[in-house]
This record gives sequence, C-alpha cells and structure tokens, in this order.
Amino acid sequence: MTLTRSQVVRLLAEHGIRPSRALGQNFVADGNTVRRIARLAGVGPGDRVVEIGAGLGSLTLALAETGASVTAVEIDRYLLPILRSVVEPVGVHVVEADALTMDWPALLGPVAEPGWGLVANLPYNVATPLVADLLDGVPQISRMLVMVQREVGERLAAPVRSDAYGAVSVKVAYWAVASVVGRVPPTVFVPAPKVESALVRIERRPSPATDAPYDRLFELVRAGFAGRRKMLRRALAGLVPIDAFEAAGIRPEARAEELDVEAWGRLASCAP
Repeated sequence: MTLTRSQVVRLLAEHGIRPSRALGQNFVADGNTVRRIARLAGVGPGDRVVEIGAGLGSLTLALAETGASVTAVEIDRYLLPILRSVVEPVGVHVVEADALTMDWPALLGPVAEPGWGLVANLPYNVATPLVADLLDGVPQISRMLVMVQREVGERLAAPVRSDAYGAVSVKVAYWAVASVVGRVPPTVFVPAPKVESALVRIERRPSPATDAPYDRLFELVRAGFAGRRKMLRRALAGLVPIDAFEAAGIRPEARAEELDVEAWGRLASCAP
C-alpha cells in the first residue's frame, strides 16, 4: 500500500511541515505513479535498492512492495520521523544523509560488490551533478531510474546531434546507456511543480564506452561544449593540434554536438 494524496496532505499538516523550495520538495501523491516507477526500475525480490530523497515514503512503499531490499536516504531531519514511521514497519532501512556528500561505500559496501539499483525523485538543482557523481564514483550502483525535470532528463539521455546533447550527455554515455522511459505530469505531486517530469533509465556499461584517458577526454568535452557554436578547431585551439583531427577521423570544422562519445575518445587519444 502506498500513500494517497489525502494521506500526504494529512501527514504534512499533522506535523506542521511546509515543503521546502530550497530542497526541491515535491512529494509524489499518486499510487499508480509510484508503482509505475517501481515497475520501470525493474526491481523485485532479492534486489538491493537505494532511494535518494525518500520524503514521506510513498515511492519507498512501492519499492518495498516489489520484495526488494530497500534503503531510503533522506536529508531533511524534519521529515525523518514521519518517514521512519511510514516505511520501517515494512522493513525499509532509513538513513539520514546528504546524497551529494555521503560515504557511499560505507552504505553500499565495497566496490567489488556491484548490483545495486538506485531509484529517486530528484530536485532539478541537484539532479545533474548527483547523477554524474554517482556514475563517476559509485560503481556499486549498476542501474538507476530517476525522476527529474523534463529538460534535465532530456539532457541526460540526449542522442548526438540533438538540441539537448551536451557535456553531461557525453558523461552519461561514457559510463552508461540512458533513455527517457516516461513522463510524469505536475498533477501527481504535492505541491504541484510548474514543470513536467521525465523518468530516465540509466544502465551502467560493463566498461566505459572508450578507453581514452578520462581526464583528457572530459577536458576536451568541456572545452568543446563551452564553445559549442564554434568549429572544434577554434573551440579546442591550444588543446588539440590540427593534425590530431585527421588522425581521429574528425573534421576540424565539426561542432561539439556532432561528436558521439566514441569520437570524443578518438580525439582525446590522438591529442594526449
């Protein structure tokens, strides 16, 4: 059983809590939506799932319903007593922490133990850096299903040559395969946000998409997209000699959004 809209409103009122804009709090208050998210996350009995920003526990309950082992992370100390009262009776482990700074190995175990899934309703202001940090530094997490602002979701999963394609799209593609698997209207939240949300599935690759040196690769990616309207020979002037473009099979006149992650990798390898 998950929380209904009336239950969400009542819990907030009983505890005198007003959703925090600073924390981007918009609580999902629709049982069909949270069960849909759990289904799209592909979790079930025997799976280990961590949920970031569990809030009042509506999505948490839907994840627990699948039979998965669920760990819920929440930063808001005012919500924690409510969350614990809602989800601990069904076996969920609740942790008070900031997902951007927490000790992930202490929570999930050593790097040699991958296989965790992550499910989260992420506020727009932390979604991009958090997903990037998790891909970079938390290999224990093998797959994610995140609900984010639609524009953010489109950037995370953007294909090459699309308007949304940018540096974060390359970062995600380096580590994983991502796709937008659903949309969520504002009406299912309390309070209702002013934007539509997207559900993004991210599945970590067995190995990165290219074996180019990581630091060099993303130095070029950042520089290229910082001047995305420029030809690469200008955007990367001083970083990439002109002959490296030919060696990598890339036109110097191309622009950043024309290169997929493998092409960026070739360029980084040819211009070490």
